[in-house]
Amino acid sequence: MSTATLPVLTAKDFSSDQEIRWCPRCGDYSILAQVKKVLPTLGIPREKFVFVSGIGCSSRFPYYVDTYGFHSIHGRAPAVATGIKLSRPDLQVWIITGDGDALSIGGNHLLHVIRRNLDVKIILFNNQIYGLTKGQYSPTSPVGQKSKSTPVGAVDHPVSPISFALGVEASFVARSVDVDIKHLTYTLERAAHHKGTAFVEVYQDCNVFNHDAFLYASDKNMKPDNTVYLEHGKPLVFGKDRKKGIRLNDAMEVEVVELGKEYREDDLIFHDEKAPNPSVAFMLSRMHHPHMPEPMGVFRAVDRPLYDAGVNDQITNAVAKQGEGDFDALFNSGDTWVVE
Repeated sequence: MSTATLPVLTAKDFSSDQEIRWCPRCGDYSILAQVKKVLPTLGIPREKFVFVSGIGCSSRFPYYVDTYGFHSIHGRAPAVATGIKLSRPDLQVWIITGDGDALSIGGNHLLHVIRRNLDVKIILFNNQIYGLTKGQYSPTSPVGQKSKSTPVGAVDHPVSPISFALGVEASFVARSVDVDIKHLTYTLERAAHHKGTAFVEVYQDCNVFNHDAFLYASDKNMKPDNTVYLEHGKPLVFGKDRKKGIRLNDAMEVEVVELGKEYREDDLIFHDEKAPNPSVAFMLSRMHHPHMPEPMGVFRAVDRPLYDAGVNDQITNAVAKQGEGDFDALFNSGDTWVVE
């Protein structure tokens, strides 16, 4: 179907008839709303979208969008999505997952879908807790996190989803916050238009088991001094009065400086999301509250060969050289025997 003949869609057209079963005031509602806002702008028919999820609160997402979808098994959404995208490259495939689903049992699957650069969009809802199973600590929970499973505090060092994605050479990596409506919408739009694996971490408030874990990055009075927004080609400036910046010092480490007499904007890091080497982006991903302001926005957006395109090119070339396959002939080739 030509995009010129497509009916005009709205966010309401992507709302399913299913009752939304998330806790009141959960951050998931905002993420769902912004996704439904972005989908009709893409010029893609509803039947060409597929949402795939694993297990967890976030993984109920496919029920709430009026598209095709799979509520798959714990941690295996990337595997299911890979099969879908390889067999139907014409579909736009979204993976919906959480910090526990993606980075615990699903860590291996997430690693490989990112490194392969499958043309899918991944939204990782990070609330630093297991919500569906009632409040155990997760792979992203900070050291000292008290939970149902760590009553005296977690001793594990947490996983940084952004560092993880950059470490396996993700072609698109971004971070946003559930209640930052304008920024989240922009970030999801960027991800939707990216060719390749687009990985978006969203700080999401679990108001029942880990409320206000990201208050420093979501409260309008607190976030100016605790976050720095990444804009391609612009210096890393932040703070309520825009008088602070991030620079690389002589030891090649990121540091916060005051702008004024000693340092100017020209001394700061100028963000380059298209840099072929992700080293600076990785250093930015290691900036964590409360010691440093946390970056929000697109860390990296580069072009890389697509896994699904490469596999399908191999199939096309094989058929061109050898003709269409004969399954019966293949099945009965080689040694066979009859059991009587």
